Amino acid sequence: MTPKEKKLNPQRNRIDEIDEKLLDLLAERREIVHEVIDKKIENRLPIFAPKREDEKTEKFRQMAANKDLDPDWAEDFLRMIMASSRDSQSSKQFPRVTEEPKHILIVGAKGGMGSLYSRIAEQTGHKVHKIDKHNWHELEEIAPTLDLAIVSVPINKTVDVIERLAPKLTKDTILADFTSNKTDPIAAMKRAHDGPVLGLHPMHGPDVDNLSKQLMVVCPVRDDEASQWVIEQSKLWGMRVVEADAEKHDHVMHMVQGLRHFVALLHGSFMKTYDLKPQDILDYSSPIYRAELMMTGRIFAQSAELYADIVFANEERRELLLNFIEHNERLAKMVKEDDKDGFIKEFESVTDFFGKFASQALEESGYLINRLADRFA
Repeated sequence: MTPKEKKLNPQRNRIDEIDEKLLDLLAERREIVHEVIDKKIENRLPIFAPKREDEKTEKFRQMAANKDLDPDWAEDFLRMIMASSRDSQSSKQFPRVTEEPKHILIVGAKGGMGSLYSRIAEQTGHKVHKIDKHNWHELEEIAPTLDLAIVSVPINKTVDVIERLAPKLTKDTILADFTSNKTDPIAAMKRAHDGPVLGLHPMHGPDVDNLSKQLMVVCPVRDDEASQWVIEQSKLWGMRVVEADAEKHDHVMHMVQGLRHFVALLHGSFMKTYDLKPQDILDYSSPIYRAELMMTGRIFAQSAELYADIVFANEERRELLLNFIEHNERLAKMVKEDDKDGFIKEFESVTDFFGKFASQALEESGYLINRLADRFA
């Protein structure tokens, strides 16, 4: 350490002391949060309270501004603290919506989503029954006790499992599914089961610690009143619940899932063919390309069969992908013909189509890029 650097020691030591006090305060805050969570469980209150969080965030921003601190930075800091508080809930109980525990069957409980929701439901105090290939014979005994049966299996197996499962259920049992494609499974459930039917699509992966702030898409089908406790339980878990029409949901999912994952395959496959190794690219990547590469790479860390089921889910989705490929060929003509004017014209027409969303995307992606660069650069 140079003599000039030694002159900084008093200030650096004081910063270290302040940092330790910050950690002590955060630890104290965590303990109080746990007390709040315990009271929420006792009083059956949602883990995530959006109105309270919004009010808290706005108040925190104002306090930061009053202390001449950047409100945006302060909000980021607070949201990280609140997210950590929600994550700590994963090892605890969750509030239950009903007085008595419900008997819930998860078909496909060994899969990612089945395993996650089995754990969450158990931590909520419900009685969870788990059926997979190896123990299907147990269904006969448990079926009369079931309040809810959820099919959480690969898309290409869903209808077959519904048709095999439904005849075993009582008329009072709610039959639901977790499939990302809703139209065909819902039609199959309506055909096979006379009781309550509910289409569900959890819009997240199986790698979350808890369900707070996650999105659950709900497609009511038959006997909404009987299924209401399922929706309310999702809200108590802290989920955002959105009701959707099955056909409209699937139309959007063709783009959100089918096309997105196919483009990821196109991106990754071309990198492989061109021998562009990800780590080599990172050495020369801007933050925005790093973010794009990470979103592509995360897909290839998961199951090929899962994504094949998603991409080839049904004829309408495959037709969309074929139209996408044909559209690419039309745009490729600009490259072949060195048509810069045509490129600009197409670019500007898409800009008009995106409208105000382009500005929103610029702001939100800028935030992500800056956080990514700060954390992993």
